[in-house]
Amino acid sequence: MSEVKERKDYTNGPLCLSGRGVTRIFGHGEKANVAVDHVDFDFHEGEFVSIVGESGSGKTTLSKMLLGLLPISEGEILFQGKPRDISTRAKKAEYWKGIQAIFQDPFASYNIFHKIDAVLLDCINMRGGKNLPYEKKVEMMTEACSFVNLKFAELTNKYPFELSGGQMQRLMIARIFLLKPKILLADEPTSMVDACSRATILDMLLNLRDEIGMTIIFITHDIGLAYYISDTVYIMEHGKFVEYGKADEVILNPKAPYTKRLISDVPKIHEEWDLSTVDLKDDY
Repeated sequence: MSEVKERKDYTNGPLCLSGRGVTRIFGHGEKANVAVDHVDFDFHEGEFVSIVGESGSGKTTLSKMLLGLLPISEGEILFQGKPRDISTRAKKAEYWKGIQAIFQDPFASYNIFHKIDAVLLDCINMRGGKNLPYEKKVEMMTEACSFVNLKFAELTNKYPFELSGGQMQRLMIARIFLLKPKILLADEPTSMVDACSRATILDMLLNLRDEIGMTIIFITHDIGLAYYISDTVYIMEHGKFVEYGKADEVILNPKAPYTKRLISDVPKIHEEWDLSTVDLKDDY
């Protein structure tokens, strides 16, 4: 990943996920905390979108609402142009066929009692391949592992916890390769792996997007990383989108003071670091 990726304009493309006035409030009365505050968004098919914000900005809460893991307090989410309906367990399961996630902590993403074979077989079964011959399933699992530079023959009968953090995240991407959802929500998927694994995982996400044509919603605190890989960037502060647009417009010509501060906070190797914007109270 030596160069910023080529960007595409998806503005006029079909929408896969959108929201109007999406809000999440925790608590009641005087103790109410508005974690996500009436946000609007439009995510298009095949688009790589980054939602950028510091800890506590509301980005992870929003991602849980997008996944249907957390109910919205106000507003509406539309999936493929229609109001999302996840009112029953069956409808939620159907929705999850179209949207999947890779989470921050690879060590907490797996059932420790399930072997890698079972993890991948579940994906095949979920896509309607339950009755396929076992040889065909092995072929599919081998292809998925090969896509992320893993060898299925070396993983079979092992447990995920026997792998490194980077290998576990790559296995998560292999799952997505098998599931082929319309939308992938990646919540800080590189924050707990080393720099080498980080670059590899990002490259694999981009290849996966190109291979399947899915939309990727990338949740991150790293605005430099967001610029590196995104077509569109949303900047989130205190539960609101303070700025959004094409990556080049937002990062190279920022308008919101918060966006400017995030950019100025990115350390530069050959310049003295400016720590004047750091609020030390955040550490307590």
